[in-house]
Amino acid sequence: MKVWIKTTLKKVGPKPGWLETGASVFPVLAIVLVVRSFIYEPFQIPSGSMMPTLLIGDFILVEKFAYGIKDPIYQKTLIETGHPKRGDIVVFKYPEDPRLDYIKRAVGLPGDKVTYDPLAKQVTIQPGCSSGQACGNALPVTYSNVEPSDFVQTFSRSNGGEATSGFWQLPKGESKADGIRLTERKETLGDVTHRILTVPIAQDQVGMYYHQSGLPLATWIVPPGHYFMMGDNRDNSADSRYWGFVPEANLVGKATAIWMSFEKQEGEWPTGVRLSRIGSIH
Repeated sequence: MKVWIKTTLKKVGPKPGWLETGASVFPVLAIVLVVRSFIYEPFQIPSGSMMPTLLIGDFILVEKFAYGIKDPIYQKTLIETGHPKRGDIVVFKYPEDPRLDYIKRAVGLPGDKVTYDPLAKQVTIQPGCSSGQACGNALPVTYSNVEPSDFVQTFSRSNGGEATSGFWQLPKGESKADGIRLTERKETLGDVTHRILTVPIAQDQVGMYYHQSGLPLATWIVPPGHYFMMGDNRDNSADSRYWGFVPEANLVGKATAIWMSFEKQEGEWPTGVRLSRIGSIH
C-alpha cells in the first residue's frame, strides 16, 4: 500500500525593506568583525616615531594572529601561535594607558640585557640574562656609516610657547627654515637589518630613562613575558627607554604591509598620495 504525502509550498510575502537590508548586511558585518578581531586590522601611522620605516600618513595592516589568537573583549590568549622576534614591528597597548595603541620595533626579548649608548646612539644586546644567571655572548649588532637622510625636522613654538616639530621629505640639496637634516644609518640586530634616523645635535635626556632597580641608567634586563620596544626614529620616540617593558598580554599584532599612504603632516589634512610606499614592511 502506498501512502502519498502531499507537500505544498506556502508563498512567503515580501519582507519589510529594513529586514531585507539587515539580512544582507549582517553577514558582511560579521565577516568584518571576525577579520578585524582575529586576522587583520588596519591602523594609521599618526606620528614620526617609526621613520624612516613608517611615515605619517601610512595606513598599515596588522596581523592579529601573529602572537596568538585572543579574546577580542578581554584580550586573553585563546590559542598560542608565536612570539615576537627581534626586529619585528609590533603594535601593542601602551602599558601606562591600554586605551592607546603604540607601534615600535621589538629590540629586546625576554632575558635580554639591553644597553643604549645615548652618545653613540647604539644598542648592545646580551641574551640569556634572566634569573640572575651570567649573560650569554653579546648579540652581533652592527651599524653602517652615518649619512644624511631624506628627512628634515623643523622646530617652532606656538603662541603659548609650546615647542612643536614637523618632518619633511626633501632632496639632500634643499633646506627648510628652522630645519635640521636628520642622519640615517643601517642597524643590524642579529640577522635583521633596518634603517634608523637620528638628530645630529640631539642628546637623550638620560635622567628621564626608566630606571630598573639594581642596574645603571640606560641598561635594562627584559623580564620573562615582556619586550623592549624602540622607535626607528631614535631621537623622536617615546619608547621602552622611558617607560619600561611591554607585557606579552598587551601585544596586538605584527605590522606586515602598507596598503595606502598619504602625504601629510601630523595633525593636518592629506595633500597627496604616495603609491610607491604600498607594499610589505621591512
